[in-house]
Amino acid sequence: MVISLMISATFTGMVIKKYEEVLQSAVYLAVFIPMLMDTGGNAGSQSATLIIRGIALEEIEFSDIFKVIWKELRVSILVGFILSGINFLRIYYFTKSGFETSLVVAISMFLTIIMAKVIGGVLPLIAKSMKIDPAIMASPLITTIVDTAALIIYFQLSVIFLHI
Repeated sequence: MVISLMISATFTGMVIKKYEEVLQSAVYLAVFIPMLMDTGGNAGSQSATLIIRGIALEEIEFSDIFKVIWKELRVSILVGFILSGINFLRIYYFTKSGFETSLVVAISMFLTIIMAKVIGGVLPLIAKSMKIDPAIMASPLITTIVDTAALIIYFQLSVIFLHI
């Protein structure tokens, strides 16, 4: 587990290094990184927990993967829309970050939640199909994938919308 977290930190560090110029031009973007990564990790872990429970109770199996993806997509769009909307308003009005920055963070959060919930729903099923304990494999992999992808989404949207 500790090794996987170290690997996760390595990947996220590589992404931050790749977008170092973006961060240097707009240092205030760094303030929102923990929130995006934590939200993604929480969303992915919630999905994984429910799927692992379903696997343990033999209510879900690998053949249900497309049902799981469809369900997680629908739930994540709803959750993502609500959390992104609330955060857009919170960031815009309480941090005085400006419309574009608030929009970048909100869209990043929306996309991160969708990605995290789908990954969190699928990884335990893949682990089980590979004869690996889903509970052991899901959390570290979700963290690694979601953290890295959330940063890429965030920085790419920052480049596009903020013209950095």
